[in-house]
Amino acid sequence: MAISRKENEPHPIDVYVGGRMRLRRIQLGLSQGALASKIGVSFQAVQKYESGDIRISASRLYDVAQVLEVSPAFFFEGYPDGMVAGNLAGEGVPGAETFDRREIMALIRGYYGIRDPHLQADILRLISKLGNRVNDVV
Repeated sequence: MAISRKENEPHPIDVYVGGRMRLRRIQLGLSQGALASKIGVSFQAVQKYESGDIRISASRLYDVAQVLEVSPAFFFEGYPDGMVAGNLAGEGVPGAETFDRREIMALIRGYYGIRDPHLQADILRLISKLGNRVNDVV
């Protein structure tokens, strides 16, 4: 039985791939405009790729992978099995809201802006410890 979704909604896989694209671009410190000029599209196209509003062709995805110094498979890594059926049923894309939240993007930019690898490791340990303390709250 095929599950239908609204025509105006981006496909969950397109949203996931776009989120991975955004994550890697930010890790490298590239703006949407810089990525756009390197792959020969407008920055608006990059915005739409990252949001999943427009699909990225295989050849363009290959170009993006080259610029972002990853394999094309990177954009699909971590995609949960069975996620599409759940999303088409209206559950939303797990993790996609994370990629849309400005504070998370600011944290990623800040983290990758730390040039001292020891300090970066310390910050990561601190965040991990604080994040795991949720269960310790009485």
